[in-house]
Amino acid sequence: MSQPLATRAPAKINLTLHVLGRRADGYHALESLVAFARIGDDLQLVPDSQLSLHVSGPTAPLAGNDADNLVLKAARLLAERVDGLKVGAFHLVKRLPVAAGIGGGSSDGAAALRLLAQLNDLPLSHPALQEAARLTGADVPVCLDPRARMMRGIGDELGPALPMPPLFAVLVNPRVPVETPAVFKALGLQPGQALGGVAHPIASTASFKALLHHLRSARNDLETPARQVQPLIGDALACVAKTEGCRLARMSGSGATVFGLYDDPRSAAEAARAIHADQPDWWVEATELE
Repeated sequence: MSQPLATRAPAKINLTLHVLGRRADGYHALESLVAFARIGDDLQLVPDSQLSLHVSGPTAPLAGNDADNLVLKAARLLAERVDGLKVGAFHLVKRLPVAAGIGGGSSDGAAALRLLAQLNDLPLSHPALQEAARLTGADVPVCLDPRARMMRGIGDELGPALPMPPLFAVLVNPRVPVETPAVFKALGLQPGQALGGVAHPIASTASFKALLHHLRSARNDLETPARQVQPLIGDALACVAKTEGCRLARMSGSGATVFGLYDDPRSAAEAARAIHADQPDWWVEATELE
């Protein structure tokens, strides 16, 4: 049997998320600084003549059936574009909460493409790989090479990878799924309508202090409508914000996951323990973003 290939599918965190407006085609134009956590799902690929998927892990029951899973969708889209593509049996260990604003499914799909690229000696820049990522989902292209960067448009315009200072964070999800279409509906923009607001700052990543200054002058425009859809997001934000040493509390993506930033890993770990003690049923993880 061929040796399995493996990769991590890290959580994607929107440190900022500005909605510029709604395009005439109905899609929303965004501008977002994203980073990736050192925690996530794990994906393994055992080369085989048939494409298949097995899902396990603590959040596997919420990950949807095979037809909905982005691992298989991404693999099939790539197979349609590369003649004789070598495939195999995927095993996904699902740890991230779903419909949580941290790109779990998108990161899984991107991880599948990375493993297939490795199996078939394809560079990540291969046009078929890039097209398969784009067609799999709006967040899949930025997850394909999971490094901090700006993303614009509908997720299809990616800036260069950015060197980031150490970012120690706590991720909190109150274990309630929030569907992205419902949040955009609550935002209420009509096709062709701009949202307005202060322009996204050019973030300096020279130091944590400099980056924090720019993050505080930015925002997540989906936070207010997401809190209307799911009020528990406000509770989670308040819970994070009150922890000792929290320098910034914000929602990621369309929610319901929120994050707090801290000066050092000890402060983040202590905050995670405090939040877990206060809300033992919530998903709480201390991690580093990069």
